[in-house]
Amino acid sequence: MYKLLSGAGIAALWCFAAQAQAPASLAADAAAFGARESVGSADLSADGSSVLYLTPGPGRKTIAVVGDLSAGKFSTVVATDGDPESLYWCNFASARRAVCQFGGLVESKSMGELLGFRRMVALDVNGGGNPKLLGQAESPYDGSLRQDDGNVIDWLGGTEGAVLMDRLYVPEEGKIQSRVVRTKSGWGVDKVDVSSLRGTTVETPREAAGYLTDGRGNVRLMSITGARHSGMLTGEMDYFFRTAGSRDWKPLIDSKDDEFVPLAIDADLDSLYALKKRNGRYALHSIKLDGSMATRLVAENPRVDIDDVVRIGDGQKVIGYTYAEDKRQTVYFDPEFKALSASLAKALPRLPLVRFVDASRDGRKLLVIAASDVDPGRYYLFDRDKKTLTEAMLARPELQGRTLASVKPVTIPAPDGVLIPAYLTLPPGREAKGLPAVVLPHGGPSARDEWGFDWLAQFLAARGFAVLQPQFRGSAGFGDAWLKENGFKSWRTSIGDINATARWLASQGMGDPNRLAIVGWSYGGYAALQSAVTEPALYKAVVAVAPVTDLALLKQDYRNFTIANLVNREIGSGPHVAEGSPLRRASAIAAPVLLVHGSKDANVRVWHSQKMHDALRGAGKQSELLLFDGLDHQLEDAGARAQMLTRIGDLLQRTIGR
Repeated sequence: MYKLLSGAGIAALWCFAAQAQAPASLAADAAAFGARESVGSADLSADGSSVLYLTPGPGRKTIAVVGDLSAGKFSTVVATDGDPESLYWCNFASARRAVCQFGGLVESKSMGELLGFRRMVALDVNGGGNPKLLGQAESPYDGSLRQDDGNVIDWLGGTEGAVLMDRLYVPEEGKIQSRVVRTKSGWGVDKVDVSSLRGTTVETPREAAGYLTDGRGNVRLMSITGARHSGMLTGEMDYFFRTAGSRDWKPLIDSKDDEFVPLAIDADLDSLYALKKRNGRYALHSIKLDGSMATRLVAENPRVDIDDVVRIGDGQKVIGYTYAEDKRQTVYFDPEFKALSASLAKALPRLPLVRFVDASRDGRKLLVIAASDVDPGRYYLFDRDKKTLTEAMLARPELQGRTLASVKPVTIPAPDGVLIPAYLTLPPGREAKGLPAVVLPHGGPSARDEWGFDWLAQFLAARGFAVLQPQFRGSAGFGDAWLKENGFKSWRTSIGDINATARWLASQGMGDPNRLAIVGWSYGGYAALQSAVTEPALYKAVVAVAPVTDLALLKQDYRNFTIANLVNREIGSGPHVAEGSPLRRASAIAAPVLLVHGSKDANVRVWHSQKMHDALRGAGKQSELLLFDGLDHQLEDAGARAQMLTRIGDLLQRTIGR
C-alpha cells in the first residue's frame, strides 16, 4: 500500500543492523549511547512541507532546525549554548514565523536558591531574525519574580501569524505616583501577533492557574489554584467552564491531588476529555460543555491507568487514547485513523511503537515516529493522498548499524506473593546464564518504565550486563493500590520489591548472585543507595546519579518554594524519615559507590551527593564523586554523559566483570 522513499529502505537498514559486530570499546559505547537524542519537539508546518525541531550541538548547545521535507534541505533557525539559556521547544506560528521557548536555571542572590526561568520568543523561521519577546515587558519596578512569562494555548491553525497565549502580568511597586503604574496581576489570555506584537485581551488577568481552548480560538476551561496557606500551594484546584458562545464562567469541579486531569476539548463534540479516578485508577471520561455536564465513561483498564488522549495535530480532533501495560497501547475510536494505524503497522512491522506526532492543517500529511526496543525511532512523513511514507530523520543516528538488546516484559513474585512487573534486557549474542547483572530502578518515585528503547539500559547491555528494571510498588501508572503512599513514605515496600527482583534474577540462573550491581537516577539513585543499606551483601557496586540522600534535607530544600507543603506532605513525618535516609546509614553500605551530580540541579540539590560522599568516606567506605559544573538534573550534555558512562563502565568492570 505504501511506497517507502528513504534511501536504503527499512529492509536494508534492518539487515545491516543484524550483522555481527566486534565488541566496541568502553569509550566508543559511552560516546554512542551518551549522545543526546537528535530530534526533539518536532513540529510540522501548516501545509505539511516543512518540519521544525531541536537537535543537539556540541556539549550543552541546542539548535533549532527547519527542514524542507520535499527537497531534503535543512538549515539553522536559532541556537543556544545552554549556559544558562537552553531551547525547550519551537513551533511554527506561520510559514514565516516561529515561537520558541527558552529557559534555564539561575542563582538568586536574594534567596540563595536556584530558580528556573522560561521566556517565549517569536522569530523568523529563516535564520531566526526579528526576535521579539512575547511576554509582558519586564520593569525594574516589578513587584515579584517572573519565572515564566507565558505559554501558547492555541496556535490558531499556524497560518495567520497570531497565537493565543496565557501571559503572566506582574504589577509594579515603588514607582513614584506621577508615573503610570501597572496594576494588572495574574494570568490572562491575549491574542498576540507574533510579528508586530499587537495584542488583544481575551481574558483579564486573575489568579488563575491555567486555561484550555477548544482548538478554535475559544477559551472554554479555566483552573484556579485552591486556597493557600501562608502563600503555599495546597494541591487543590477549582475548574470552571463556559458554554459555547458565552462569556460566563460556571463551576465544573473542585479536585484534590490530581484526582481530575483535563486533557483536551473537542469542539465538534462540545466536550472535555478528562482523567478521573475510578476504582483507584485513572479512567477517561468525556464531559459535555453545553451546561448539562453530562459525563460519559470513555475507557478504563483493570490493570493500569489511562494516561492521555491522541490528537492528529494542534487543536484538531481527538482520535483515541493511550495506556501502558507491558507495552504502550493506543486505542483509536476514530475509524479512519484506526485503519490507518493498522496499515502503518503492516508497513513498519519491526517498529511497533507508532505515534502520530503532528499533522498539516488539512490532516492530509502526517509526521509519524516509529520505534521499538531495538530501534530508538525513525521519523516519517506520510502523505495520505499519494500514499507515500518518506523517512525523514533518525532519533539517534550514532546507533545506526549497532545490534541493540531486545527488552522482554517479565513478572517477578515478591516474598509476600505480589507479582512485580519488570523489564529484562539481555546482552545480545550472549547466553542468558550466569551473567553479571544490573538492577536499574526508575526515578520518580511516581513514575514507571515502559517497553522500548532506553539509552542507559542499552549501554549496560552493550557492555555485557543483564539489566532488570522493576516496576516496584510505589511506581505510578498501575493505580492507587500499587502506588501505595509513595516510594518515600512506603520505602520499605519499594526497596523490598527492588531487592526481591535482584534475588529473582540470580535464582533463575540468568544473573550471577556474586556479580550483582544496582544503578539509579534521581529516585532511582536514592533506591540504589537505600537498597545497599538494607541488604549490604546483595550488591557489589552502587551507582547513584542525582540521588536524594536524606528525606529531611529534601524537605528543607523546598522550604522557600510554594510547593513546600506539598513536598512535606509527600515525604511525611515520623521514624521513616530517618530510617529511609541513606545519608544517615552510610556505614551500612559495603559496596563501592559512584555518585554523579550536576551543580545546577534544582530537583535534587548537589549537596545530597556531596554529603553522601563525605559520609561514606568518613565511614571508611569506597566512594567516588563525579560533579558536572553548570548542569542540571538531566545532565543534557553528550560529553558529560559519555564521561559518566565511562566511569560507570569502569566501576562495573572492576567489581562484577563482563
